[in-house]
Amino acid sequence: MENEFIEKNLLDKKELKAKTKKKTKQKKASKGPSALVQILNGDFMNGDFIIKNFNYFFFIMFLLLLLVGKSHYAKQLKKDVKQTQKELDEATSDYFEAKAKLEEETRRAELIEKLDKTGLKETVNPTKVIRLKKETK
Repeated sequence: MENEFIEKNLLDKKELKAKTKKKTKQKKASKGPSALVQILNGDFMNGDFIIKNFNYFFFIMFLLLLLVGKSHYAKQLKKDVKQTQKELDEATSDYFEAKAKLEEETRRAELIEKLDKTGLKETVNPTKVIRLKKETK
């Protein structure tokens, strides 16, 4: 550190500046409590704070209403999905049941038994396909 020569009149000016800075800091601090402190104390309900920030309060309330509405909508969607899945499972089981019943009733042995009562019999000869050639004009 170097020693410097400071004149007395300059020293007085520096001290005055330092004192004025301290006073301005004290004035700023004494202006009033911050918004957070007002909210925590409940003082924000009094006076101009509520009137100045009225739009923000309505916006926050609107966002809260949207949040609650979204949660109710999500619950309803979840309920609808469960109901639809249940109906789909029932329809799938009905389909497999009907398919199994159809396969059982249309087996060759079953058909021969049912048609025997009417007098129809199974052919022994294989089927033949007759194909005609188309004449071109």
